[in-house]
Amino acid sequence: MFLVRVSLPDVPGSLGSVATAMGSVGADIVAVEIVQKLGGTVIDDFMLTLPTDKLPDALVSACQGLDGVNVEWISRYPEGGGLQSDLETLERMTADPEHAAETLVAAAPTVFRSHWSTLLQLPGHTGADGTGSEDDGQIHAVYSTDHAPRLDHAAASRLAPFDSTHRLVIEGDWLPGYDDSTVVVAPIDHNRVVVVGRIGGPAFLDSEIARLNHLAHLIPTA
Repeated sequence: MFLVRVSLPDVPGSLGSVATAMGSVGADIVAVEIVQKLGGTVIDDFMLTLPTDKLPDALVSACQGLDGVNVEWISRYPEGGGLQSDLETLERMTADPEHAAETLVAAAPTVFRSHWSTLLQLPGHTGADGTGSEDDGQIHAVYSTDHAPRLDHAAASRLAPFDSTHRLVIEGDWLPGYDDSTVVVAPIDHNRVVVVGRIGGPAFLDSEIARLNHLAHLIPTA
């Protein structure tokens, strides 16, 4: 299974032309989702399969042979993952409000087409009942998905600020194995933030950042 992000003109017939181009190389489109519309351009995510004798390059060439069409990103995607809506994630968060933050972190790699996510606990954290371990002044990763980096206090501090939702690029060697990654940091409250990352990009779109910010602010606070 592949996930392909394509930008195309926001005019009638463009989506059909892209689908036809994909079909010309044997692609079987499983699902399509509009990610963003801006300035006469629409960005769509295609979930599809390719014949075993076809390389992703053939798909890219077929799409980019169309006027105004560009393949922004293509990557392998877990079989059976499917496209998961914000609403479905919100429903699970609502069903278990005590673990809503963990639910968002677990769902984020699928919902936001990313590679990893982690929940950071900031200094001064206490539990929902007003209790908690003695504050050691450190930032701790308290829940993470597979493939998330090991963030100690020094590394996590470089993701600041933690009071506003923002994106940044991890550059240099301060987080080995995750250089050239793009991340979004979204505060839940003054104690916790969720971090979502893509290894090697692409950069998160404004619409994706707004969605993550919205979901993070719907998590109950202590």
